[in-house]
Amino acid sequence: MEFASHMDRALHQARLAAGRGEVPVGAVLIAPDGSVLSEAGNRTRESCDPTAHAEILAIREACALLGQERLAGHDLYVTLEPCPMCAAAISFARIRRLYYGAADPKSGGVAHGARVFTHPQCHHAPEVYDGLAEAESAALLRAFFEARRG
Repeated sequence: MEFASHMDRALHQARLAAGRGEVPVGAVLIAPDGSVLSEAGNRTRESCDPTAHAEILAIREACALLGQERLAGHDLYVTLEPCPMCAAAISFARIRRLYYGAADPKSGGVAHGARVFTHPQCHHAPEVYDGLAEAESAALLRAFFEARRG
């Protein structure tokens, strides 16, 4: 099967999140057959829920649709390096591959900070591919935070 990136859909979800006043992060969960199973953008402010990150929402929706708590064989595309909470959820869901755009040196949990997948307590670590649409993902975040400061 030929690789097809789904970062464009994740970026669309990030833009929608920004339009709602949320930090612009988007996630898309892909089924083993390559179809889009779920997609989401951050909704922490809208939902008054600190766990309503794009990754968590996409995982919840996919699990509910499939009626199971594991997503073995599924791939997740995210515009920003997942935080430790989201990295743990990705591990618990047994997601096969994680693709993300911008690195998050301040709050990341994959390549920075907690590095959840490297711990012996981590029962499952997905294959990780970083830097997909990195410039566009980072630009969305930069513009969002600059507008807040300005």
